Order: sequence, then structure tokens, then C-alpha cells
Amino acid sequence: MPPGPSPDRPAGEIILTPDGSRTALSARFGEAYGSRHGAAAQARHVFVEGTGTHRHPAPRVLEVGFGLGVNFRATLAEVARRGVPLDYLAYEFDPAPAEVLRAVGEGGEGAEHPAWTALLKGWGQASPLLVQVPGVTLTVHFTDVREADLPPDWASALYLDGFSPARNPEVWTPALAERLARALAPEGLLATYSAAGHVRRTLAGAGLKVEKRPGPPGKRECLRAVREA
Repeated sequence: MPPGPSPDRPAGEIILTPDGSRTALSARFGEAYGSRHGAAAQARHVFVEGTGTHRHPAPRVLEVGFGLGVNFRATLAEVARRGVPLDYLAYEFDPAPAEVLRAVGEGGEGAEHPAWTALLKGWGQASPLLVQVPGVTLTVHFTDVREADLPPDWASALYLDGFSPARNPEVWTPALAERLARALAPEGLLATYSAAGHVRRTLAGAGLKVEKRPGPPGKRECLRAVREA
């Protein structure tokens, strides 16, 4: 297990980032859940825009590492703005306390959406957590994604947002990459904040066509990969 947070940086500490959004420190991994340079900016740039979800008429999103729900809230805000339906499937094996999700989301984009309110009420109580409100279906499995049955040929977008490969190597393996690639629909897009060479090679080895993109604030590059039809 990776080292935990230092005594002067307690687990669950709320961190205000430069774009006005928040993230928090993970107890298990000893690093922040989202970018300290702008958590909401990373969610929008890397994941929502990187997968084309901001243009899709009916996105189906699969997320590895739901974390504090920042990517989900960014996606909620986008589909609400356009008035399109959303089907969102996520896997989180170590759920943070609901009060941390609430504190991080307070006042942020998507935080007033009925789906977010319902999520907070049911968070961590049963697996899967199912939220259904008009236009949005959310399913969160509180389980290790490596042991899950992923829906084949399903996702228009895949958010690969585990902790860093150094801290959380389990979600960056060739075996999981191959399973994630199969979960993508033809022409579906996978996005991740990491631009590490071994991550790029792992995704390419799973049969995806990988490209670098300009990164969000604080990062030079990130990755996008497509499952070609």
C-alpha cells in the first residue's frame, strides 16, 4: 500500500484549487483525488471534452475511479445545458465519505442537479447504487473494477481516472486495458489525464489508437484513445 498523508496533511482535507473548484486528499493513496491546478478544469478538458461527451447526443459514460464525483458533476452540467440524456456507469472500490463528496461539490457545477442530490443520499450504502431521475441514469458499483463484468461494446466515453500509476498501478495494467477497450463501443473514446509512455503503450497494446492532447492546467499533455470501428 502506498504511504498515507503526512500528519500535517490529514486524509479528507479539502483542497481549494485555482479555478475555484475543490478536491480532497485520499486516505488510502496519500495524494489528491483531482488536479490541484484546477479540479473542475481537468474534468471538463480531459474527460468531458476529451471524449467528445460535450457533443454526443446521448452519451454512455463508463468511469474507472469515481472518486469525489467531479467528473460526474461536470458531465451532468454539460448534458443538462444541452438537454440530452445521460447513462453513467462507474466503479469505485474505496468510496470516500459522503460528507467529503458533499463538501467538495458544494456550490460547484452540477451540484444542484437532482441526480447529485440523490447520489449523496445513497452514497456507500449498497452496491450498486442506482440513481434514476429524468434524463439521467447513474449506476455506481462499489467494487474493484478488475473483478467486474463490464458491458461489451457499450461506452461512448470511458474516463480512466484512477490514482497515479505510481500509487495505483492496478488500474493501468495491460489486462484491464484490454477489458476496457472491449467495453468501448466502436468509435468510442477513452480519456485519461496521464501521458506516461507506459500508459500510452498499454492502451495501444489493447488495440486502441492513441493520441496526445494538450493537457489541462498544470499538465503539458494528456491522452485520448479511440476504438476504431
